[in-house]
Amino acid sequence: MKALILSGGRGTRLRPITHTSAKQLLPVANKPILFYGIEAIKEAGIKDVGIVVGETKNEIKNAVGTGKKWEINVTYIDQEAPLGLAHAVKISQEFIRDDSFVMYLGDNLIKDGITSLVKEFKKTRPNAQILLSRVPHPEQFGVVELKGKKVVRLIEKPKKPRSELALVGVYMFDKSIFEAVNKIQPSWRSELEITDAIQYLIDHKFTVRPHIITGWWKDTGKLEDILEANRIILEDLKPCVNGKVDKASRLFGKVRIEKGTEIRNSVIRGPVIIGEDTKIVNSYIGPFTSVYFGVTIENSEVEHSIILENSKIRDIKRIEDSLVGQNVEILKSKEKPSAYRIMVGDSSRVEVT
Repeated sequence: MKALILSGGRGTRLRPITHTSAKQLLPVANKPILFYGIEAIKEAGIKDVGIVVGETKNEIKNAVGTGKKWEINVTYIDQEAPLGLAHAVKISQEFIRDDSFVMYLGDNLIKDGITSLVKEFKKTRPNAQILLSRVPHPEQFGVVELKGKKVVRLIEKPKKPRSELALVGVYMFDKSIFEAVNKIQPSWRSELEITDAIQYLIDHKFTVRPHIITGWWKDTGKLEDILEANRIILEDLKPCVNGKVDKASRLFGKVRIEKGTEIRNSVIRGPVIIGEDTKIVNSYIGPFTSVYFGVTIENSEVEHSIILENSKIRDIKRIEDSLVGQNVEILKSKEKPSAYRIMVGDSSRVEVT
């Protein structure tokens, strides 16, 4: 069995962060989202992995390489434009050949992994196995209607959903899916929809098996979803202090501090992870915060946030529920007259009080 990871999306809902970084490489608990999917695939016993890449392919390739780190074999498949999930399957036929495969969306997280689901697929041998989850806003997803345990209909982002069952970003197929993706037509979005391909299988009497998952799953396409994913992963954090913590500082709960990091006269209340070569001075870092490497935080408070690499926060009363990008400086100016001085990129959002 092979795996296909889709990492070609533009990440428009996470701009401006994704103007300069692949959304699949945004860190959750200081690990790129994409790496969680790779680890889940490896744990399921799959070693041949194709990664569909687009305009951020160089970033993805630099981060993943040949797959040696995970003892897997990685093949990169170029997608000229984000033309739909079914299009990604279509262009991967040469890599997949006649094998069954798992398709995993690179910005999704399934906390419990996919090992048991892969075993179920191998045991029951349907033509397709789709994972479903009950969600509060199904209109934002591909929605599935069931009749008993049988899949009846799939619709991509319906205005009036007939079900609260959304497609989770993991699918399992045998080679019959290639017949489907080569027969369907582009949708109103000019994309080849995976929902249309699966509907083709249903209409042509192929076996499509649904599996409703009850564990935690998150599509990390929006800020609030990334912060929630960060919170969930940090709950299982194993505390460890490899950096320097002075006597004036206090650590509470699950706190992980990586090597080269210095904590001075500060309070860290976990779960919190602080990456390498970071400096925290006269500050408070509150629960569910991930601070990546090379960051400086001085005379500030940060809680329930993600701070990316090489950023600096100085003399800021409080930051919460935030995602701060790479190489960002947030500081309080001492110049007069008092005023907000802001430089932000396209699609940014700033709240001030």
